[in-house]
Amino acid sequence: MVSAELKILSGTSNQHLAGLIAKNLKINLTDVEICRFADREIYVQINESVRGADVFVIQSTSNPGNENIMELLIMLDTLKRASAERITAVIPYYGYGRQDRKAQPRTPITAKLVANLISTAGANRILLLDVHALQIQGYFDIPVDHLFATPVLFDFFRNDKRDFVVVSPDAGGVERARFFARLLSTNMAIIDKRRSEKNKATMMNIIGENLIKGANLIIIDDMIDTAGTLCSAANALAERGARDIYACATHGVFSASAIDNINKSALTKVVVTDSIYFNEEKKSQTDKIETRSVSGLMAETIKRIHEDKSVATLFLDADTGGIVVLE
Repeated sequence: MVSAELKILSGTSNQHLAGLIAKNLKINLTDVEICRFADREIYVQINESVRGADVFVIQSTSNPGNENIMELLIMLDTLKRASAERITAVIPYYGYGRQDRKAQPRTPITAKLVANLISTAGANRILLLDVHALQIQGYFDIPVDHLFATPVLFDFFRNDKRDFVVVSPDAGGVERARFFARLLSTNMAIIDKRRSEKNKATMMNIIGENLIKGANLIIIDDMIDTAGTLCSAANALAERGARDIYACATHGVFSASAIDNINKSALTKVVVTDSIYFNEEKKSQTDKIETRSVSGLMAETIKRIHEDKSVATLFLDADTGGIVVLE
């Protein structure tokens, strides 16, 4: 859609990332007013014309998730009524992504509900980053582009000459860990765990335990919430003789006592992206957490979508079909 003017709008959930994306694209953020009335109703007004424009709305639906989702829906509706030519919802962190199936009787599939709401509100296409369950892409009846943050996280270790072993914290994350291990040309171990209650898990055993003793480890996951599971895994790996233990995750949710858990754990460093804004208050509480920006990756993707170019070629290796590193 090169003929249409490219415009970037930001919700309030991650204005820092939106600003970096706009800077990468060498354009200004579109002027939009978002405020709350006294009763907490959300009001949106776009202060410049978007008629006929190719608009990308950047909004992570992180905590407070319900408010940020509602804000996104209102922005999409506003753009639709203002006659934008195409509206893309850019959702660096997709809230409710863990409610992707009926795990028990009489429970919702809220990830699908949110997808329905976003489509109905006016989005013509979706841009996601490392969504928790890949099947969420199929919950939308409109085009979805899905990005992987693996190359961005890998950049933290690019010039580190030490040997590492990549660890998947559970069986569900094996593919992600395998990609990361391939980038590092190294081995992989898997933690076999059983979840005992919400946000907690009990470690059972380690597949590849012979690789742990004396090794530098990288635990790779899609998100860190309370960090309880992650810290338990790190402490257990340390007890098995691991040296430095790093954790990498796309989404730093850091709920409840997550930062305190990390500070007290055997983790050497935690590396996350800026898909969720890591504010100054949280930064002041720890020196163990570092962020890497996905703004360059997302800006390039937005540029390609706007110019009707392939997004898949950002990641796909023609020989293996796997993820390649962005240079």
